[in-house]
Amino acid sequence: MPVSAWREAGDIFTAPERAALQWSEAVTLVSETHVPDESFAAVSAEFQPKEIADLTLAIGLMNAYNRLAISFCRQPEGVTSA
Repeated sequence: MPVSAWREAGDIFTAPERAALQWSEAVTLVSETHVPDESFAAVSAEFQPKEIADLTLAIGLMNAYNRLAISFCRQPEGVTSA
């Protein structure tokens, strides 16, 4: 199951995992979502401020890696383009 389907996954993810996934989406889509207050409230209910900062930095770093890979037309190892 792709992580993008986490909302449909029912109880597969714990409350902290769901909050982190919601936060990841909101931060990744900041230009569209402006990081809704409900996302911050959800992540704040499950994590301490330093944990939120660490999570946010990890999300930003992953987004930067993805943008670099896309910009340089990098494919994951073992994947060939059609």
